[in-house]
This record gives sequence, structure tokens and C-alpha cells, in this order.
Amino acid sequence: MTDTVDKVPASALPPEQIKAIPVRHYGRWVAAVVVVAILVLIGIAFSNANINYDVIPDYLTADTILSGAWATLYISVLSMALGLVLGVVLAVMRMSSNPVTSTVSWFYIWFFRGTPVLVQLLLWYNIALVFPVLNLGFYKDEMNQVMTPFLTALLGLGLNEAAYMAEIVRAGIQSVDEGQTEASHALGMTRGQTLRRVVLPQAMRVIVPPSGNEFINMLKTSSLVYTVQFTELIKAAQDISSTSLAVVEMYFVASIWYLLLTSIFSIGQYYLERRYARGSTRNLPPTPLQRLKANVRLFASFRRPEAVR
Repeated sequence: MTDTVDKVPASALPPEQIKAIPVRHYGRWVAAVVVVAILVLIGIAFSNANINYDVIPDYLTADTILSGAWATLYISVLSMALGLVLGVVLAVMRMSSNPVTSTVSWFYIWFFRGTPVLVQLLLWYNIALVFPVLNLGFYKDEMNQVMTPFLTALLGLGLNEAAYMAEIVRAGIQSVDEGQTEASHALGMTRGQTLRRVVLPQAMRVIVPPSGNEFINMLKTSSLVYTVQFTELIKAAQDISSTSLAVVEMYFVASIWYLLLTSIFSIGQYYLERRYARGSTRNLPPTPLQRLKANVRLFASFRRPEAVR
């Protein structure tokens, strides 16, 4: 019996079990310790700072702050709508075979993307120095009466945003295969019908993500309109701080409102992107609620090892 076992070839024996030694990532532990130490130091610094944190919750719902937050949201939505509509027109003009319209569109985009939005706001605010009277033939009035802080903010933000939206829309239109346009023309559709019914719906999955980022950026850029005396969130916070002397506290209040608004629209942007991704991906990305449920189930499986066996 012993001779039989000894005569078994070595290739027939089962291989020895590999002893896997996990790689130790000491750099990760060091980086984690450094980051935690920095966060602790920042927390200690702010806890010892001369800041009255107790008044921040009281000012969060103050009437002046609420009206300023509403004005920020209102001017951002209107400016983004103006920029989107004008951006689509500029994108079509830029892609046109007409050299006049394409050149005008290129020059518009070049000028408004090349100059700071703050400078544009100040130019609109002081345009009465150049044109004291607005005379359109059917309408005539003093420019100071026409160019209100609201109209100044709308034109300054909306016209600037149109230059960026034009490039976003143009990139989305060019992402659609030319065969789609050729097939639409073969079916008898005009250029306008092809653009509305075929090209733009497919281009939306490319247009929506950067457009959402632009709107979130618009919410923050709208803080510049306080320079033209439009009472938005920053202007409202400064008005309160000038009387209460709680300067830093009011900037904390404004920051909290900006974070709240951007977070809400970031969630909306995610679901909008998910909707337009239905035709391009087989498996849609999970929603935040689905991710939370998956993490809860994963945590529960770690707590109950016997359930995995």
C-alpha cells in the first residue's frame, strides 16, 4: 500500500494552498491620519474663534435673508432661461453656412466669454453715461429709469450665460450622428423640423450635464449683482451685518443658503441626467435612495456573517 502511494506522480497531487499576504498600504494610513489631524485643527480654530454661532440659526429665517434668497433664485432662473434660449439661437447661427450669421455668433461668443461678468454688469449699470435717453421710436424714456438693478442683473448674467450655452448646445448638436439628419431629410422633414424632432432630443443627453453645472454656477455668480444694487442674498446679508455688526456670522448664513440651493438643484440635475440617459445606457445609475438601501444591506451582511454562508 505504501509502495502504491509512493508511485503516484507529482503532477497528480493537488497543488499547495497559496498563502496570500495582503499588501499593507501604510501611505493610506498616514494620509488618513494627516487629513483627520488637519480637520481637527480647523475645528479647534473655529471653535475658539470670535464668532457668535448662536445667532446664525436666528438669521437663517430672517425676512430679509428669505427675500434675498428668493431674489437669488429668481434672477438665476430668469438669467439661465434667457441664456438657454439665446444660446440655442447662437449655436444654430454658429453652425449655419451663412458667413454673416456664423461670424456674428462667433464674435458674440468671443466677446462675452473673453470679458469678466463683473465688468459686463458694471457696463450695463453705467450705460446711461453713454446713452442718456433710450429712444426706440415707439418708446422713449430716460436710461436711468429703464436700466433698473433688476434689468441690469438680468442682462449682465443672461447675455454672458448665452455665450457658454451656445458652445454647450453646439457640442450637443454635433454629437448626434449626421445619418440621423440625412434620414430625416429623406423622410421630407425640413431643417427646423429635423432640429426640433430628431437632433435636439438626442443631443439633450450631452447638453443636460454641463447645463446643470452652468445653472449651479449661475446661483453662485448671481452674488456679483450686489455691485449693481440688486438686493439678492449677499446684499441682504450685508444690510443686516451693517446694523448688527455680525459680519462673519451673516456670511455663514449666506453660505448655508447657497449650499442648500445648490444641493437641491444638484439632486434635480442627477435625476434629469438619469432620465435622458435611458436611451444610451442599458443599466441606469442607481438613485441616491437605491444607493442608501444597498449600503444598508451591505452593512447588515457584515453584522450577520452567518447570513452570507
